[in-house]
Amino acid sequence: MNIRSLVPDLLKASVCIGLTVFATTTQAGGVTASADIASCDPAVDVTGKAFLRERRSDEGVKLVNVFMRVQGLSPGKHAVHIHQSADCTPCGDAKGHFDPGPNSNTSPDGNHPFHSGDLVNIKVNNRGRGTLHTTTSRITLSPGPLSLFDDDGSAFIIHVGEDSYCPDGDVAGCAGGARAACGIIVPN
Repeated sequence: MNIRSLVPDLLKASVCIGLTVFATTTQAGGVTASADIASCDPAVDVTGKAFLRERRSDEGVKLVNVFMRVQGLSPGKHAVHIHQSADCTPCGDAKGHFDPGPNSNTSPDGNHPFHSGDLVNIKVNNRGRGTLHTTTSRITLSPGPLSLFDDDGSAFIIHVGEDSYCPDGDVAGCAGGARAACGIIVPN
């Protein structure tokens, strides 16, 4: 039986028992994960794939490389965030921005851009295709307080609009507005 094929079924059944048990270590020593990206609106055909790889910096800090490809979005910049729950049906069930800790604030427009799950915008070309490659030290794939694989997992959300990074504070929509696409992050 292939454990990797069981992970989506486990998530759908809300059986999120220490998903870190299923995370595998690559030959290079990094933990990896992925997500299949799909539209939040069934009338719009947005698809894509995201890959994550955790590695240690020269100073021992855990860094996560994030690579994402999407197609079907409108041209321009779109906000990309990691949200706090592994649920995309509907996309609102992914809840707020991933921001664990004693002083967490998952409000999309409050505490922004300082959430653990805040990433940079993805730029989409005139053919509806976009690529994102970034590195963050705000999350981990391995066990710990910043792990995306907590009791309820995590998901990517791509928003309809651009993230302005909220320079004026808590302003509605400054973090990208409505949700365009979602992808549950699963360990590889």
